[in-house]
Amino acid sequence: MTTLLASASFARAYTLTVFAAVFSSFAIERLMSPTTYVTIVAGLCLLGVGILIARRDEIALLRLVPFTVLAFIAWATISAVWSTDAAATLRNALALAGIGLLAVVIGHIRDTLQTVRALGDVLRTLLGISLGVEILSGILLDTPFRFLAVEGNLASLGPVQGIFGTRNLLGFVAVLALITFLIEYRTQSVRTGVSVASVILAGSLAAFSDSPTVLVLAVAVGLAVLALVLVRRVRPDRRRAVQFTLGGVVVVGIAVGYALRHPIVALLGAGTDFSMRVDLWNLMVDYLRFRPVQGWGWYGPWDDGEFPFNALNFALRSEHATGLNAYFDVLLQLGWLGLLLFFALAGIALVRSWLVATERRSVVYAWTPLILVALLVDSMFESFTLTGLGWLMLVLCAVRAGQSRSWRERIGERLDPSLPPAAPGL
Repeated sequence: MTTLLASASFARAYTLTVFAAVFSSFAIERLMSPTTYVTIVAGLCLLGVGILIARRDEIALLRLVPFTVLAFIAWATISAVWSTDAAATLRNALALAGIGLLAVVIGHIRDTLQTVRALGDVLRTLLGISLGVEILSGILLDTPFRFLAVEGNLASLGPVQGIFGTRNLLGFVAVLALITFLIEYRTQSVRTGVSVASVILAGSLAAFSDSPTVLVLAVAVGLAVLALVLVRRVRPDRRRAVQFTLGGVVVVGIAVGYALRHPIVALLGAGTDFSMRVDLWNLMVDYLRFRPVQGWGWYGPWDDGEFPFNALNFALRSEHATGLNAYFDVLLQLGWLGLLLFFALAGIALVRSWLVATERRSVVYAWTPLILVALLVDSMFESFTLTGLGWLMLVLCAVRAGQSRSWRERIGERLDPSLPPAAPGL
């Protein structure tokens, strides 16, 4: 059994299964039940622990999980002390830890290229199924599939949801898929025809989703690609200056974007949607004032039977399931301390992966920072990064980034020279 758990073929099968299960969670819950999905994740967690034990000789405990990930999960768990429903908070913190464990296991048993290939195979399949469902619902049968939340709007060119439940989540997954497929193409890890067809599939579904965030994500990722290309072509002795310059440009760009937010929203045709979100965020800040440091307790997706979520929805006469912004959601549920921990988790991972991508020749190292850019930009409009597939990708990227640049790695090597070297990431 140990030999099987430690084998490369089992590692590949495990990675494919984790990606398939987490990315198709909505379909699993609708076609079967939430209990089925929880059972699948729990089983994968047990298998993951077994894999880590079987590979214990090649994995250093000191470098197993980034400290920022542990700190964020720990604070979410501790929030049960002041939460209005301690049991629900503990369950949701356990879910956070469970999905995080899956990401940690993948980060240690697969290198970056193998991870990209596995994710690419899964997303090709899920996006293909999504397109098939939309064709069946919107063209062949011309009837919505309510059990999958599919409206059948493909004939009118969208919006479509696929098997992901909402158009925004489909658009988000399509952008992650585009990044992955383009990395596959540049590394020539799949046939050119497969890469081109995959890009067309993801691009088409991103367009048909009619999600206003897709264009923002595409622009942000495109600018990140141009910045990476620029830095990689600069001589090593000039890279530090270029990096600081780019950092300043990003700060100025964010400030300009905020100042011009109303014209930008009007250009995207999302004025009503954005106005609704602003009203929600303003009200969330009002409730935060009662518990600014610790927040109201971790729930992840909102529980409409608990305060302050029920009060927010009642005041706005809506049925929001999230705060439609990962940063405001963390702020409401875990307070300013929780938001600082989240910024540390995402920011350190982005900086580490960005530096690795600018220093190493292979283009595969660009996958981690580009995925992080997509996650962090999308977090301004949705809370996908805090649960499910978004949290899986965030922790996976943090683990991947920490394997190449970690202060604990240097400490461990000083304390125990016999520790195995850090995984190269490729």
